Amino acid sequence: MTAEPTTRTEPGPAGPSAPVTAAPRAGLAFLAVLRRDLYVTMRELPSFLAQTLIQPFFFLLVFVTVLGRTGLVSPEYGSIMLPGLIALNAMFGALQAVALPLVFELSWTREIDDRLLAPMPVWAVAVEKVVFAAGRGLLASLLMVPIGVLMVDVDWPLAGLFPALVMVVLGALLGGAMGLTIGTAVPPRRINILFAVIFTPLLFTGSVQYPWPTLGDLRWFQVLSALNPLTYVSEGIRASLVPAVPHIPLWICVVVPVAAVVVFTLLGIRGFLRRALD
Repeated sequence: MTAEPTTRTEPGPAGPSAPVTAAPRAGLAFLAVLRRDLYVTMRELPSFLAQTLIQPFFFLLVFVTVLGRTGLVSPEYGSIMLPGLIALNAMFGALQAVALPLVFELSWTREIDDRLLAPMPVWAVAVEKVVFAAGRGLLASLLMVPIGVLMVDVDWPLAGLFPALVMVVLGALLGGAMGLTIGTAVPPRRINILFAVIFTPLLFTGSVQYPWPTLGDLRWFQVLSALNPLTYVSEGIRASLVPAVPHIPLWICVVVPVAAVVVFTLLGIRGFLRRALD
């Protein structure tokens, strides 16, 4: 005679008992932590805007307005560069939202311990950081659009707006995943190398300022740019909004960031589990 399987129950407030499930509690905790991060971002909105908009604004000001007026660049250059800056804001806005704070949270301050006490799996804490950072990257990218439209003459096709938005979302998720990986891999004493060794090369090899196919005569730099995931986000947005400019096929620009998001998220979660539970 076999025993029937039992389900652990707790009495509900109305009297009848209901199965106890961890998933809803974990989901509510995830949303609560995400809501807290969004609240902190809104309280620090001026610094967030300065961090995400000043750099691309001066890129447009110098490369388009100043150099354009002096005749050193063509009048069409602004329409080529603006999609790259939108991609840059999406990815770097998300990457910086995770990488730098996480280095400190996992080391001296140990602020991460407060999040680890939330009733959800430890890996979910890492995923929440990626989602939150992607939201910041998406917002930073969208805020760049009106600034760019005011400074650059654009003629974007309506059919390209949705694919461009998809690429922006992929870029923001990619930045969050890369930030999680970098933040868990870089020790605090090496924090000064983030900008010199990681951020700067990513910025200048990500096809932000140039279309990737035009580098055919500079093959070594073209190969180097192809290794940068930001290249495919920049090229995907450029292919959607300025299709007349030479670009990497859009399907490649979708597949590569999706694969990179999966790889960097798994690497970041693995590093987060190792550092958080150490």
